[in-house]
Amino acid sequence: MNTSSLKHLWLVLALAPLSLPASAASSLILVTNSAGDSVHLVDPATNKVVKEFPVGEAAHGIAPAPDGSRVYVSNESETTLDVFDRATGALIKKVALSNRPNNIAVTKNGDRILVGIARGHGAVDVIDAKTLERTKSILVNGRLHNIYVTPDGKHLITGSIPSKLLTVIDLEREMPVWELSFDLGVRPMTIEAGPDGATKRIFVQLSDTNGFAVVDFAARKEVARIKLPASKTEFEMDAGRATSPSHGIGVSPDNKTLWVTSIPNNAAFAYDLTGPKLNELKLIGEVALPDLKVPGHGPIASVPNWVTFTPDSKTVYISNAGIRAVTAIDTASMKVKAVIPVGEVPKRINTLVMN
Repeated sequence: MNTSSLKHLWLVLALAPLSLPASAASSLILVTNSAGDSVHLVDPATNKVVKEFPVGEAAHGIAPAPDGSRVYVSNESETTLDVFDRATGALIKKVALSNRPNNIAVTKNGDRILVGIARGHGAVDVIDAKTLERTKSILVNGRLHNIYVTPDGKHLITGSIPSKLLTVIDLEREMPVWELSFDLGVRPMTIEAGPDGATKRIFVQLSDTNGFAVVDFAARKEVARIKLPASKTEFEMDAGRATSPSHGIGVSPDNKTLWVTSIPNNAAFAYDLTGPKLNELKLIGEVALPDLKVPGHGPIASVPNWVTFTPDSKTVYISNAGIRAVTAIDTASMKVKAVIPVGEVPKRINTLVMN
């Protein structure tokens, strides 16, 4: 694959009717293909693709309803939130948005769909899940890219690359309650819950940073900036990815480890979350990812992106845009146990829990 093809790609996201063998696991790994027009579904019991289906272009964010009945997709080309019936794959409605969307989230009880707006002033559009009407636009100070509902369902965390700003929104009052400025653009994030279920820390990836920041939620401040170890091997990579060298991060469902991807390292790193200090994280593992081999070139990075987990935390999945595959890593042994071919330039990856 020519790595220059990784530039200027639309992110394609969707979900379709599922027809699975009786032995299928209780979860599926959803893999989006940002340079194609399809999505792949991987059965974590076999690490095989069990279904592939085509979707339209210019979709960006995706999130299922908590009961699995619907799938919500943000559509950049039409400035809409597209609502699909999961069982049939039928389009239920296109909901008009205030401006071009990026990523989306759904409240814990499923009553609202929240859409990050990436143009204009910057906002979160609120969609009522019953009426499928936009009820409000919550203004924030900066165009948004990534948004996340906290594990306790009380807050929405938003990130702005151009404004270099993290914003916390109270979901009951539907209003911003505090902001945190950074020196660099805010990119992917993940959230850790404390023993009581309340938000404890936010781990924030930043522009031009091969690492991440640690935010103490209660103190409302950054308490550490973690730099990933230097790579022992020099990997070729798309120059367009230099502004976001670390672009995938996730807290395991058991809340014990943090997994972080690195494009220049062509690796995934695991950190222990069980230590007593909020500003200290212990690196407990590094997993080398398969590289792309092209005649006449040195090793080329697989371009690891987003991560997701099986609900039991035993496997972490990483989408690798450069090798058109997903790697499945055993979290106990910290070894790659499968390389799963998928579509062209897989980027985002999520776990769907089957009821």
